[in-house]
Amino acid sequence: MAATAASGLQMATARPCISSSHRVVKAGAAILGASSKGASWTKLASSSHISSIQPFQRTFMSSSVKLNKAVTKAMSESSDSKPVSGLPIDLRGKRAFIAGVADDNGYGWAIAKSLAASGAEILVGTWVPALNIFETSLRRGKFDESRVLPDGSLMDITKVYPLDAVFDNPEDVPEDVKTNKRYAGSSKWTVQEVAESVKQDFGSIDILVHSLANGPEVSKPLLETSRKGYLAAISASSYSYVSLLKHFLPIMNRGGSSISLTYIASERIIPGYGGGMSSAKAALESDTRVLAFEAGRKNRIRVNTISAGPLRSRAAKAIGFIDTMIEYSLANAPLQKELSADEVGNAAAFLASPLASAVTGTVMYVDNGLNTMGVGVDSPIFKDLDIPKDNQQG
Repeated sequence: MAATAASGLQMATARPCISSSHRVVKAGAAILGASSKGASWTKLASSSHISSIQPFQRTFMSSSVKLNKAVTKAMSESSDSKPVSGLPIDLRGKRAFIAGVADDNGYGWAIAKSLAASGAEILVGTWVPALNIFETSLRRGKFDESRVLPDGSLMDITKVYPLDAVFDNPEDVPEDVKTNKRYAGSSKWTVQEVAESVKQDFGSIDILVHSLANGPEVSKPLLETSRKGYLAAISASSYSYVSLLKHFLPIMNRGGSSISLTYIASERIIPGYGGGMSSAKAALESDTRVLAFEAGRKNRIRVNTISAGPLRSRAAKAIGFIDTMIEYSLANAPLQKELSADEVGNAAAFLASPLASAVTGTVMYVDNGLNTMGVGVDSPIFKDLDIPKDNQQG
């Protein structure tokens, strides 16, 4: 079972792969900070980080949600070179590889946009079976609106690589996958091969982003999860990050940054987020701390993970209750507003920047503060309490 682009509650049930396009992808325009395609980055949201086994069989139409957007305040490569007041996030001259981008509706895409807005060069890895759809959509301009950066320029994806992060090297790929027609026409898509290809093409990178997850039995309670399903979730959602960093570390420039995406189910009970996915996220967070030590000592690479709140996306809808989770967050989080994917992207840009030069081994919560709550204040039990509410939600 392969890892797929993480979205929403952070989990997916499809093999993740990376597009094998060597073209520089350029498309039309769309303005960041409007609603839906143009004013809302909600479509970028990789919701609860979970996607269905057929996430790419769905159309690329996403529901329109009106949100107040946190505009990415970063410097883009095309922006004026004049000195900027304050502490701008400047990633000009940096190169980022984002594993797990298969459409313009997930956290991976949102992170790519924020990094691009800050001046970084963007390389992406796309799940092999989703490669053709992704590249075709890019060529036909379906993502044009989503590519507009704060300064009006368009995000360029320098190169798209096919990737299936469940397999470390060609020897790990079973015969049924090698002969699968969904993989036909693609080559060099295991983690080791992709790292070697990036080295050959560009020499090095500065930022590595892991936006992958896969849980074939996510809808099953843990007690009903099979060993195969449990291990598949761990392999695709946790070990895939270890493998990516292991193979990319040799080509990461000293002082670089590596980021992954996790979910609060790693430490709290979230009924419905099953199949071993909660265990996979817990493992991912534990590995983040260990990898921070090892990669930090080896090459001063910072390793952090972002725990994002529930976000409406195609992938997140696979768990079946994403709307309920969003409503719960709106009712109970300290900040009563709907989370947008660009807010997660902005947090990633900060972690990748020199502004976070002393931050490593951390779990950064980007969930409107929901992780801090000990009770659900919308419970009837608290109906007689004078609980403050935000009268201007949005």
